[in-house]
Order: sequence, then C-alpha cells, then structure tokens
Amino acid sequence: MSVAPQPASRLQWVLGAIALPKRWRIGAGPIVAALVLAAIVIVTLLSPVISPHSPMAMDALERLKGPSETYPLGTDAYGRDVLSRVITGGRVSLFIGIGAAVVSVLIGLLIGLVSGFFRLADAIIMRIMDSLMAIPAILLAIALVALNGPSIWSVLFAITIPEIPRVVRLVRSVVLSAREEPYVEAAITLGSSMPKILWQHLMPNTLAPLIVQGTYICASAILTEAILSFLGAGVSTEIPTWGNIMAEGRVYFQLKPSLIFWPGLMLSLCILSINLLGDTARDMLDPRLKKREA
Repeated sequence: MSVAPQPASRLQWVLGAIALPKRWRIGAGPIVAALVLAAIVIVTLLSPVISPHSPMAMDALERLKGPSETYPLGTDAYGRDVLSRVITGGRVSLFIGIGAAVVSVLIGLLIGLVSGFFRLADAIIMRIMDSLMAIPAILLAIALVALNGPSIWSVLFAITIPEIPRVVRLVRSVVLSAREEPYVEAAITLGSSMPKILWQHLMPNTLAPLIVQGTYICASAILTEAILSFLGAGVSTEIPTWGNIMAEGRVYFQLKPSLIFWPGLMLSLCILSINLLGDTARDMLDPRLKKREA
C-alpha cells in the first residue's frame, strides 16, 4: 500500500518533484549578471525619456564642469551632459552587438550546414573561411569601414564579416559528427530530401552551441565597436557611443578622468554580464563542459 505524504513533508515532496535538474541550477553570479544586463538594456532603450538633457546639446559656458544637480556626472569639453551621452551611447553599442550576433549566426548556420554535409562544397567553402580567418578581425573591420564610410551599418557589416567563419566552423564540426548518426543515415536511405535532412535532423543539433556562440559574438562585437570608435574608424563622432565618448575624453584624461571612467564602466559591465551569461548557458546546455564541483 502506498502511503500519502504527511502534511509536514508535503511541501518538501512537491518541491522535490518540481526541482530543476542539477545542470539547470544557477548560482547568484548569473542572476546578478542578468539583472545588470537587463538594467543596462532598459536604461538605454528609455534614454530619450529618462535622459536629463539632450546628448547633443552644447553649452560653452559649462565646459568640463564637475558633478552637480543639473549635470549628475558633469559635462564634457563641449558642455554636453556626460550622463545623457553615456545612457544614449549604449543604444548604438547594443544594437551593433545584437545585430552582429544574429546576422553572423544565421549566415554561418546556412553556410555551415552546406559545408558539413556536402564534401565538394566543404573543400571550397572552408578555404574561403580560412582565408578570412587569416586576417586579424580588427584590421579587416578597419579596412571594411574605410571602404564603406563611417556609419552604423558599415560598422555592423565590418564586425559581422570576421565572425561568420567562426560560426561556420562550429556548425560544420557539429554536422560532421551528426551526419554519421543512424537516424541521419536512415533518413538518407529512405530518400528524404536534402532540405528536410538539413533542417529537421541536422540543424537542431547546432542550436545549443549556436546560442552560446551568439552570446560571445555579441560581447565581442560591442567591444570591437568601442575599439573602432576609439581609434576613429567606427561610427561617426556625431553619434554618441561608448567608444566615441571615451575617444573624446582621452584628450582630457588627466584633467577629468571621469570622461573615460563612466562609459568604460558601462562597457565593462555589459561585456562581463554577457560573457557570464554565455558561460552559464554553456554549462546548462552541455553538461560535459560543466566544471566539476569541489
């Protein structure tokens, strides 16, 4: 006879029944990272509403002022509010980071599926990918921006191109392993069409690693955009981004280091949060890579 759980242990029994698997449990670090990233995204999206001043408004009489009630983080060399510029600058950086991750993953997925399944195409595609990877990503991005001109779309294009070969190699490695599985061989024997085999049998195996790779690409793209802007090869200086704000503030670093500190802090928190969430997603989606507990 089965014994019904006692009231005292009923709650424990229910919690045990709905408890997440061990590999899906996360610690405080990823939760804090998710909250920080969510706060950054919300603040940047609402920047037109919550910014105390226009990020482009200049006031020659308020140049390089310290923190005050009117300007909580002070002003820059043109009398513009630093707080408003830092809040607004995150919009472009996040757009480029997310856009580069989405576009490179989608294009890399399509090319990687073809490369991993068709041997003749693989020999041609991978030589092209190897050629792109032989060029340092930052140099290739600078060259592409120089050809297309300094704009948000040209920077997005320049950052996305070097990331595609990495996604292609990742998808290709997964497909090469999955294509030898019995269910794929059975689908080929039964005469299933190539698109059906690629999308229904092979593509689902790539989703988990692509999610993780996408987080790393997003963080890398945000950092690359800041580097390009800092070097003067990124978005037009008229558009506030974290990289542009730091590039303009470096001239006055000894006089007012906060011009670099605040955008640098936002940039560091954003990239650190994304990378930490990416590591957590990796551990949750692939338990073989999860660190051993002490």
